[in-house]
Amino acid sequence: MAANITDDTFSSEVLQSDKITLVDFWAEWCQPCKILGPIVEEFAQENRDVKVVKMDVDANTETPGKYNILSIPTLIFFKNGKPERTLVGVQSKEQLKKTADELLD
Repeated sequence: MAANITDDTFSSEVLQSDKITLVDFWAEWCQPCKILGPIVEEFAQENRDVKVVKMDVDANTETPGKYNILSIPTLIFFKNGKPERTLVGVQSKEQLKKTADELLD
């Protein structure tokens, strides 16, 4: 299950993680986010080599601003503390897996 993170925990959970980390930037009112949510959860359960976390952009404004999140849902894959791939909008589980596999190689 994807853990919820905040501006305060972003650095320790994402930037200092020794695993590839997928951050799902979302909001409660966002319909596409509600569609993507179960896909991200399923991806998290099936891909243990990728850490998956979620950040509510309404409750946390500092981090989304820093990473120029202009629309949601936005997914960013981080590797070694740096953003490597950004996907905007609803994605398929296959697309998430493909992107993760590219970063794991």
